[in-house]
Amino acid sequence: MAPDGAPNSRAGSGSAGTFSPFLLGFDVLGVIAFVVIGRSAHAKGESLAGIASTAWPFLAGMAAGWLAGSAWRRPAALLPTGVAAWLCCVVLGMVLRVAAGQGTAAAFVAVALGFLALPMLGWRALARLFRGRRLRTPA
Repeated sequence: MAPDGAPNSRAGSGSAGTFSPFLLGFDVLGVIAFVVIGRSAHAKGESLAGIASTAWPFLAGMAAGWLAGSAWRRPAALLPTGVAAWLCCVVLGMVLRVAAGQGTAAAFVAVALGFLALPMLGWRALARLFRGRRLRTPA
């Protein structure tokens, strides 16, 4: 803790400082990669309209997860931010897909859970690992 009672960023809390659009971009890129790879694998094409049509439910779910996980406080935290963003992205994304008349086969839900975990939790785990090494390195 800092003298004023505020959390000290060197305390090893497993989180990053404050909100950054750059960090939000990591999650957005993960969703876009999921959509582009998935559409490509199913020969759906990569038109901008098609990508947008497939991506919006997941991006909306991810945004809800950022809100649920209070991401503006600790955007790089694995818990609660990363897990909330990931699970909301998939769960709400699937609910919104159903509402929009798009498919949600069980295999697709499983693939979405696995694929989206890699970028959305992966960059946070790497940030935590590197932050921990930096804190242990003698100054």
